[in-house]
Amino acid sequence: MEIMRLTITKLSLLLPVLLFLSISWRARATSVSVHDNFIQCLLSHSQPSHPISPAIFTPQNSSFSSVLQAQIRNLRFNSTSTPKPFLIITALHESHIQAAIICARKHGLQMKIRSGGHDYEGLSYVSHSPFFVLDMFNLHSVDVDIETETAWVQTGATLGEVYYRISEKSKTHGFPAGVCPTVGVGGHIGGGGYGNMMRKYGLTVDNIVDAKLVDVSGRLLDRKSMGEDLFWAIRGGGGASFGVVLAYRIKLVRVPETVTVFQVRKTLEQNATEIVYRWQQVASKQLPDDLFVRLILDVVNGTKSGTKTVRASFLSLFLGDSNRLLSIMNESFPELGLAQSDCIETSWIRSVLFWTNFQIDDPLNILLNRTPPTLTFLKRKSDYVKQPIPKNGLEFIWKRMIELETPQMIFNPYGGKMAEIPSTATPFPHRAGNLWKIQYVTNWNEPGTDAANRYLNLTRKLYGYMTPFVSKNPRQAFFNYRDIDLGINHNGKASFEEAKAYGIKYFLGNFNRLVKIKTKVDPGNFFRNEQSIPVLPH
Repeated sequence: MEIMRLTITKLSLLLPVLLFLSISWRARATSVSVHDNFIQCLLSHSQPSHPISPAIFTPQNSSFSSVLQAQIRNLRFNSTSTPKPFLIITALHESHIQAAIICARKHGLQMKIRSGGHDYEGLSYVSHSPFFVLDMFNLHSVDVDIETETAWVQTGATLGEVYYRISEKSKTHGFPAGVCPTVGVGGHIGGGGYGNMMRKYGLTVDNIVDAKLVDVSGRLLDRKSMGEDLFWAIRGGGGASFGVVLAYRIKLVRVPETVTVFQVRKTLEQNATEIVYRWQQVASKQLPDDLFVRLILDVVNGTKSGTKTVRASFLSLFLGDSNRLLSIMNESFPELGLAQSDCIETSWIRSVLFWTNFQIDDPLNILLNRTPPTLTFLKRKSDYVKQPIPKNGLEFIWKRMIELETPQMIFNPYGGKMAEIPSTATPFPHRAGNLWKIQYVTNWNEPGTDAANRYLNLTRKLYGYMTPFVSKNPRQAFFNYRDIDLGINHNGKASFEEAKAYGIKYFLGNFNRLVKIKTKVDPGNFFRNEQSIPVLPH
């Protein structure tokens, strides 16, 4: 009897374990069968002329990890604990995108869309729900037509590839997009995009004339067939919320054969406070539209041993020669003390090398490299400034930066064309009234959660210290500088309310229009991520 009681007791203890193992096994078996069925669906939708099988990578493939890691640009999301996709589709043809959408909807699977992998929060290739990645890097053609001054650019191309292909055809054309050549076209244009010609030609999205998109039904649409609402939304509202953008038709801009670049650095001991104060007055309002002067603030060693100081670096592109530049600077910004010896005259395409910290005489085909020279752990945040910061405010900022030491700030001046384009012309709303945009930049090389938390905290502290000097109600942010501190969408019943937390900051009054368009074109919210545009609540 005692033996029987002991046996029953052991069985009662064992039963929950067996039940858990049974449920876990069934869940895993169901998951495996769904994934297998998904692959079968992909293969059944494959065109004989463009087979999809070479584009499918599962964790069983020996090259799965290298394919996944090849487009990861933030080492925070390249650890063993980072959630991994159960499959990657490296689309080789538009039919592969159509198959991915149709089959993912059929089997209720989440799809992440990646072009260059520069999403600062890794949202294009990380999720805490089961997911697969549609990787666009193989679709990277750049077809330049100088006669019409346009180019069709597939979204898997990098900005470096775009610039290089334009330069092959013309010495007097360029494109107003980002200064980092490894950034993918898809995410850059989808989020707005800007570069050092924005005061002359506006944002990247201000220079888009057509697009090709695969919608939630798997249809391939262009501007005419998708309609003006959807075309508006995918130029700065995040293409990945509305469909898979296959290509954009960009409008090239004219550049002179000779442009001038310079970088001048000043520390606090070299009168940086006065120079920065003056930069605020002139950079967005008094300097001509063809002159862009970026300001970078970081902490460096002081002249005395063991001390730290703030350094202000002024990095510029001028669409003209050095004589005219010096004349402008001597009249409007003499405080910088720009000299002829600081100026480098070059071609527009080689100015791209200068801005990327390459040697200006490096071979141009270096722009075709998809991988950045170095990768780090990183965090980015953004702000907008509408009023100049007083000198005592600058001194407060210097003190706090020296305390924190690692975080930097980059000030990008607005004005010019940026102030002329209406805030509703594209989803990007930050136009007239903004003097400059701040990018908070923190990079580190120490792996691990403790190090990440320490540097994230330093970045957030600097962001907090800047509160009195930046936009309010709401505190605005730039969508391309993805920042999940602003809010996360769990894509459940509270999706719309959750999305407002970040959506209003990124898009201001344009958020509501984006939501209406999203609800119309993707009512089931198939195209989603942790900061996507939501559908209207039922």
